[in-house]
Amino acid sequence: MKRALFLMIGLLVPLLLFSQTGSSSKSGPQEMPKIRYSLFYDNHTMPACPDVGETFDAESFTDRIKRCGVDYLTFHARCNLGMAYYDTKIGIKHPSLKYDLIGKLADACKRKDIALTVYLNGGISSAEGLQHRDWTTLYFDGREYREPRFTPYVRTMCYNTPYRDHLISMIKEIAYNYPVSGFFIDCLGAYPCVCPTCIREMKEKGIDWTNREEVVKFANFSAIRLSQDISKAVRAINPNYLLYFNGISFEDQIEIGTHLECECLPAGSWGYEYLPVLSHYMRTLGDMPILNMNARFYDWGDFGSLRPEAAIKSELLYGLANGMRPDVGGHFHPRGDLETAVFDRLEKIYKELQTLDPWTDDAKNITDIALVYPKGNRNIREQAGSDKQLRAAVRMLCELKQQFDVVTEYSDWSKYSVLVIPDDIIFTDEIARRVKTHIASGKPVISSGSSGLDAGMKKFVLEKEWGVRYIGENEFDPAYFTVTGKYNLNMPDMPLSLYSPGIDMEPLPGTTAEAKLIKPYYNKHWDGEYAFYYTPPDKVTDKPALTVNGKVAHFSHRIFTGYGQQASVEFRTVFSNVLNDFLPEPLFKSDNLPSFARAFVTEQPGRKMVHILSYVPEMRGPKTQMIEEAVELHNVKISLRIDGKLPRRVYLAPGKKSLPFKVSQGYVNVTIPESNGYSLVVFE
Repeated sequence: MKRALFLMIGLLVPLLLFSQTGSSSKSGPQEMPKIRYSLFYDNHTMPACPDVGETFDAESFTDRIKRCGVDYLTFHARCNLGMAYYDTKIGIKHPSLKYDLIGKLADACKRKDIALTVYLNGGISSAEGLQHRDWTTLYFDGREYREPRFTPYVRTMCYNTPYRDHLISMIKEIAYNYPVSGFFIDCLGAYPCVCPTCIREMKEKGIDWTNREEVVKFANFSAIRLSQDISKAVRAINPNYLLYFNGISFEDQIEIGTHLECECLPAGSWGYEYLPVLSHYMRTLGDMPILNMNARFYDWGDFGSLRPEAAIKSELLYGLANGMRPDVGGHFHPRGDLETAVFDRLEKIYKELQTLDPWTDDAKNITDIALVYPKGNRNIREQAGSDKQLRAAVRMLCELKQQFDVVTEYSDWSKYSVLVIPDDIIFTDEIARRVKTHIASGKPVISSGSSGLDAGMKKFVLEKEWGVRYIGENEFDPAYFTVTGKYNLNMPDMPLSLYSPGIDMEPLPGTTAEAKLIKPYYNKHWDGEYAFYYTPPDKVTDKPALTVNGKVAHFSHRIFTGYGQQASVEFRTVFSNVLNDFLPEPLFKSDNLPSFARAFVTEQPGRKMVHILSYVPEMRGPKTQMIEEAVELHNVKISLRIDGKLPRRVYLAPGKKSLPFKVSQGYVNVTIPESNGYSLVVFE
């Protein structure tokens, strides 16, 4: 009865409010705005804060962001403390806020053509959780609180309690009463919950509620279901609302959202390996707009920092070179103080980026290579932050200036010339089918470690194509290798450490061993008297370290894991030698770009572009990476594959300064006289 009554109230209240104001619907549904330059404001405000909004001037604030060229703003309507910043009749308005902050902001944004998306936290609402303890998640140990308690996630909300209807009612309340352009629903994590409501539904569905993994899957299902219900509710009001659900997988929200957002603070826990992984991955999911959200501060919750211009700009340029739109995050001071220094920096950066609009708007990346990583699509953001082999494989290909995508089973693999399958990709029937089709079309594969094995780790699924028989895990600790065949270009003639575990494999007839394993004198161990720490290489064995069978090359050891561990340049060199053999005419080449530089090829109708970035993140202190200045390069030589289209003109954008070029052996060759951090070369 109580739940039914709450549902009725949740439906009636927005209708009553609409009958009183109805500001958004009086003008009819708004068109879906095009996102180009964005700002994202956190406004998580403690209930104890005494002066929320006292100095906030919506006109000055929106004038200032308009001067930056911002056309899209995300701003809190309800924060993770459960505090609302508008005149709500459903939620908890902040006790010290004396007026309708969102109302003033929404009105100013509408008049100045700034699309306003309002933020509500879907997974955290502390004040509402305190009032309604039955709305919060219950953990396996019977506690409602998460440890450690000094975190915004100390109290999370259960999506299957009356909280879900309450949240949807607040969203409807805003939709009916304010001229907003959309909704950003945050923290939709798969928080495991064994409250009575969740237990009952899991029992009905035959889910083992005592199995933590199954409970987490159910929590993820619940988060997706809530997102679908929110999408259905707001699109019934305005089908052109912008929608993003942070926490569920990118794939899961393709049908229910309107765009994707990549949240990455390289100076924080994300690091500078995160954005490269997701930028190469997210663009494979379709034509949805993608926002590249970095921040002016070092980490969330830090009110007192303004990162260097070069750091903010380099990350946004990286995103633009990969089809992502700029979005800078900031903290709104609870009083509403205007942060002039922040806006001065953002205005300078955004005005510079806006000069590149003719060459970045709707540009698409062109690629040769697919880096295959079908390890659970939901967790790829977590993997981007923690999986050394994935991060190292992306870094290695970036250092080699190869044009590639990170692909899961969600996307089509047929357009790629080469598949790279790193270290530990177990072959399902679907993966095997796709790889076999790729090989049958005459295209090469490079794999490593246990990639290609079946789920039981007993044999290669495509044994005939791989040309090797799996024997078992290699016992050498440490293992060394030497390149004995044709892939020894620029390799030192000495035993080289592998830094990662691997497998033993036996070449089948027709397969060549291009590198061999070298055993140590003895494995690392403690024998009761000595620590066998010093373990030099002994003799070359017959065990292959690299095999080639037609168009399939396989490394016995996990070279990407090893590269992530020790950054052994020799791993990159031997991998590059194999790749150059399999892909002798890559899309892009350079004679003298340093390893830290990055190159990306994009295209628009009638032209191709090459983006060159030269910024080096430096580790300062135990955990903070910093970019403080660009690295200037001189006489950079680049080559772009023609693919049957001769350019009439080559120039540097945005100034359109022409560059002399030569065409030779299927490439157009250009020298960039000077590149100070970034250059955009246009082949028209």
